[in-house]
Amino acid sequence: MKRKASAVWQGDLKSGKGTISTASGTLKGAQYSFGTRFENGVGTNPEELIAAAHAGCFSMAFSAELGKVGFTPAAIHTTATITMEKTDAGFSVTESHLDMTAKIPGIDAEKFLAIANGAKAGCPISRLLNAKISLDAKLEA
Repeated sequence: MKRKASAVWQGDLKSGKGTISTASGTLKGAQYSFGTRFENGVGTNPEELIAAAHAGCFSMAFSAELGKVGFTPAAIHTTATITMEKTDAGFSVTESHLDMTAKIPGIDAEKFLAIANGAKAGCPISRLLNAKISLDAKLEA
């Protein structure tokens, strides 16, 4: 399986601008720039897209792992927060923190946490990132 996305950039780093598109058409000419990446400009940025990918990937991986042991989640809500820092090697994504709340009928807290931690480690985006991956998981009653 292969997935595609493309980016077009015009101009220098600080005053230039670009667009990001996905083959599915979900993103089509989404604007990004220095301002959207390093300030608070309107548009997206690579780190935000990585956060979205990680939140989605983890949620699906967690659901899959729950299903393997007979649980069906009523809801899984995940937010990923990507940290980018300047390191000796330059700017690097150093961490992705997952905040997850789930409602899963019939599961106990210990099994919930064990499965969540397994999904955190096994999610393909977690394995892609060369960063610290952390998780706060909360089970709703």
